[in-house]
Amino acid sequence: MKEFKTLREEAYEANMEIQRRALAIYTWGNSSAFDPDRGVFAIKPSGVEYSELKPKMMVLVDMEGKVLEKKYKPSSDTKTHLVLYREFKGVLGVTHTHSPFACAWAQAGKSVPVFGTTHADHRAGEIPCTDFMTPAAVKNDYELETGNLIVKTFKDGNYDPAQVNMVLVAGHGPFTWGNSAAKSVCYGVILEEICKMASYTVSIDPSAKPLPEHIVQKHWERKHGRSAYYGQ
Repeated sequence: MKEFKTLREEAYEANMEIQRRALAIYTWGNSSAFDPDRGVFAIKPSGVEYSELKPKMMVLVDMEGKVLEKKYKPSSDTKTHLVLYREFKGVLGVTHTHSPFACAWAQAGKSVPVFGTTHADHRAGEIPCTDFMTPAAVKNDYELETGNLIVKTFKDGNYDPAQVNMVLVAGHGPFTWGNSAAKSVCYGVILEEICKMASYTVSIDPSAKPLPEHIVQKHWERKHGRSAYYGQ
C-alpha cells in the first residue's frame, strides 16, 4: 500500500533507533507509528532481527486489530500498542523494549522514585510500575490485557499519559509513547538512563531517600512550566 509509505518509514526508523541506542538485542523490542486520520498504525514484524528489517516490512494494522496485508505477521505486542492508541489520546508512537535496567525495576515490581534532577527534568514524580497480571488476564488475551493493565494503572494512579510518557509492566518491561514514533524511542532511552541511575543509587545506599520536593519542582518547572527557561 503505497499510501502508507511514509508511515512505514517512520516506524522503520524508530525500530532502527532501538538498536542504535542499544535498547534491545536480537528481536527484543518493537516500535510503531500511528496515523489517527486513517486509523492505521505500522509496526515491526514479529521475530525479525534489526539487521534484516526494511521499511516495506513494517506491518499495517487498523484500529480493530486487522492486519491490512498478510505478507508478514505483526509484533506479538501489537494488541498492547493498539490499546494504548485507543485509550491514550494524542499518542502517535509507541515503543516497547527489554532494556536491562528498566526491566530490572519491572521484574522487581517497583516504581522508580525521583532520586535526582535527571529524573525530575522529565517526570516530576515516580515512574509507575503496574501490578503483576492476574492468572485470569494472562489466560484471556495476554497482550490485550497488558495494554488494559497499563491503562488501569494510569486511571488508578491519576497519571496523565500526556505528561507521564512511560510505564514499567511488572515482571515484563518498559513501554513508552509520544507524539511520534521517534519520540517514543527517545522516551525509552530516557527511561533506561533514569532506571540505571536509580539502580546505582540503591546499590550504593539501599535506604536512599527521594529528592526533596522543592528541587523536583524546580527542575520540572524550568523545563516544562509556564516560565520555562531551558533551551533556546
